[in-house]
Amino acid sequence: MSTSLSCSSRKDIYLPQPATVLKAEAMTAMEGYFRFKLDSGAQLGHMPGQFVEVSIPGFGEAPISISSSPTQGDSFEMVVRRVGNLTAALHRAKAGDKVGIRGPFGTHFPVDGELRGRDILFICGGIGLVPVRSAINYVLDNREDYGKVTILFGTKSPAERLFLDELADWAGRSDVDFLETVDKADASWKGSVGVITTLLPKISVDPANVTAIICGPPVMYKFAVWDLYRMGLTARTIYVSLERRMKCGVGKCGHCQVNGVYVCQDGPVFRLADIEGLKEAIQ
Repeated sequence: MSTSLSCSSRKDIYLPQPATVLKAEAMTAMEGYFRFKLDSGAQLGHMPGQFVEVSIPGFGEAPISISSSPTQGDSFEMVVRRVGNLTAALHRAKAGDKVGIRGPFGTHFPVDGELRGRDILFICGGIGLVPVRSAINYVLDNREDYGKVTILFGTKSPAERLFLDELADWAGRSDVDFLETVDKADASWKGSVGVITTLLPKISVDPANVTAIICGPPVMYKFAVWDLYRMGLTARTIYVSLERRMKCGVGKCGHCQVNGVYVCQDGPVFRLADIEGLKEAIQ
């Protein structure tokens, strides 16, 4: 299973660290991009797949995935969907504004361990790209340590695509296989049309040497997993990120509990073999 770096042994897990917004801009109609730096000057110390608790006085706190790789300097990035009071307040933030940061919390994708030397298949649906982007860029920044890299990305429409410059870069790299699709095309879209699992028959994998990483809408998981099983992968070579219903980040509120498993501490990154018997884990 992936390693937890949840800060549970620290005395200050409930005390936010002040951080400054370095950059804030709209990405889509609902998603905003933010880059932060801790005011202490320290690095955040995260690994791909982890999350932090972001707070703004008067608006509360929310768990948000870290989207940048720890290989990319002392700032860190997030993409935030506007869905409530805290996220709406964050969308009004501008460079120079302050927020509170607790964390990082949770488990991470084992990019620094068992994935080294293996082929990696990334399957990202919609904003599922956000936490997986951290792992993708970690792998690409250490490209010689990994085998074949395949990235599949699907969104409902072209207007919901994220990180357009990076998508173009991945598509143009000779050491990456990148395929993309949308559920419904518009007049500008010239690529594949269909749900993300329609891309799987278009790729080839070595079942003995590939590990899959999946993140996206809950309905996507079971169909992607079924197809991966048919391709020869097993529950031990599939990782999923279950960022659902989290609140406190430290296993106290019980909001994210799934049959005795706390997603905020035991996850959000899970090896499928460790949770496939849990009802509600994979819907």
